[in-house]
Amino acid sequence: MSKHIILVGVGALGSHVALLGRNLDARWTLIDFDRVEQKNTLSQQHTRLGLGRNKAQAMAQSLQGLFNHRVEAIPHKVTSDNAEVLLGGADLLLDCLDNGAGRRLVQGVARSRGIPCLHGALAADGSFGRVVWDGDFAVDDEDVAGQPTCEGGEHLPFIAWVAACMTQRVKDFLASGEQRSLNLLPNAVIPLS
Repeated sequence: MSKHIILVGVGALGSHVALLGRNLDARWTLIDFDRVEQKNTLSQQHTRLGLGRNKAQAMAQSLQGLFNHRVEAIPHKVTSDNAEVLLGGADLLLDCLDNGAGRRLVQGVARSRGIPCLHGALAADGSFGRVVWDGDFAVDDEDVAGQPTCEGGEHLPFIAWVAACMTQRVKDFLASGEQRSLNLLPNAVIPLS
């Protein structure tokens, strides 16, 4: 029976992970409350066809239309009121959020329910990325509330590389239960475990 992967945050990192993970033997749920804006098409896997639509729903439609890959889309923000309900049924949680408050909610459900959780992170300036399993992960907050992460297209190759590394960690986990964490620089990989 395939595992249920819940991916939270379908922006720069999460949209690429969803695209690259489409062939994995898993049932996917995408969660994001945000809408696709023109600027998102520069660094995210969203297209002009999704402009104004919810990111989770737009990505689900793209995956269905391009690859006949069906995923569930939940167009809501994870909050303290709904986190247990939205995330509790996962076999694996993927945190691709860009804010500390949201990450803490995902981490809290993962820890309270014993759900494996892989956190992905990008520096706002594209100088580093992280693909870290929850046991090695400490939540940090953005410098400024609402700080944009990798807004322009100049970091797209690095975003895609971090997403590819994250998707590979998911593939390894599904195959063998392996949990290896990484820090990434634009020209280096630093294993953490």
